[in-house]
Amino acid sequence: MFPLIEVCGSARERGQQHGQKARARIERSIASYARLFAWCGIDWAGAQRLGAGYRELIGDLDPALLEEIEGIAAGAGRRLDEILALNARTEILPPSYPGEPHPDRFSIAAANAKQGVRDWGECTAVAVKPARSATGTALLAQNWDWLGAQRAALVLLRVRDAGGASVLTLTEAGMLAKIGLNRQGFGVCLNILRSADDGARPGVPVHVLLRALLAQDSVADAVAFARKLSFGASSNVLCADVSGDTAALEFSPRGLEVVRGADAALCHTNHFLAPAAARHQASLAPSLSTVPRLARISALTGAHQGKFSIADLQRMLRDETDGYLSICRSPDPSLDSEVCIETVASVVMDLGERVMHIAPDVPARVAYFPVALAETVPA
Repeated sequence: MFPLIEVCGSARERGQQHGQKARARIERSIASYARLFAWCGIDWAGAQRLGAGYRELIGDLDPALLEEIEGIAAGAGRRLDEILALNARTEILPPSYPGEPHPDRFSIAAANAKQGVRDWGECTAVAVKPARSATGTALLAQNWDWLGAQRAALVLLRVRDAGGASVLTLTEAGMLAKIGLNRQGFGVCLNILRSADDGARPGVPVHVLLRALLAQDSVADAVAFARKLSFGASSNVLCADVSGDTAALEFSPRGLEVVRGADAALCHTNHFLAPAAARHQASLAPSLSTVPRLARISALTGAHQGKFSIADLQRMLRDETDGYLSICRSPDPSLDSEVCIETVASVVMDLGERVMHIAPDVPARVAYFPVALAETVPA
């Protein structure tokens, strides 16, 4: 299982605890993204300059989140701009990724090494309403598909702030949040999207947004909060709350589109579903398999008889029908490591119980382990 890191106290104290306890995994995150950015033609120094451009935006969104990032840098003994670059990694990656490698990637990697940086599609998500859940509670599930090498940088953060609010999130070391839930029974999943407008101007980084969303009480609150923001890159946040409300928040530099599902399960992969946003969809690399994955998970959930149990969702997330392009993705040995996407982890969240069931590898290979937000789980 991934290491569980407890952080509490003031924003800076939480960040310092994160940085100290996850120091080795933060170094792994930096190594992974330095290599990935080099594939795209961006050296690590350039990535830091780009990351620094998000400092003011994050501070304007929530000064405490910027303080926490500053604390992570101090605790890990890294430059602040490095941690900013990690938290803005989605915004720094060009909309063409994954695609053809930059011709200078080897010289860029060599330059990174001289500076002391080590070398070393995303995601199918489902939300189920309580009325169709065998537990009687809202369920939110996701396969997180990303670079296999980055699995060694993942951590579980259990965050408690000075006011008593608490969050449990599976994320990459050095980043504020990714997949997670909070004390109110509100949860989020992430699907990276790509539009032709990505990178045109800075906006709130998605991994900072995810943490800010985890301070909300409900889907309605999350939608209202997100509508006030501007974004530099595209993503979808599939969210649900303990009442059973579900929504896909598709955002891009053009704004926010909210997708609601009429069926028992709302599913999403890595392309826009809202017609207005889909018109600006960037080219989809075949290796992302986003269209067939959506068709497959929709077919599995649509054909399901009766109510959905946690085991049912785990079985669906283990589906390997389409080989290397399946919902459950094993690494394709024919691809370069910088574009070889696999399922690094799988999560099924019971929002009523405030429990995350986590498979810490390709889920077809391993069991799911329950991790509660609190020692005493709400009834």
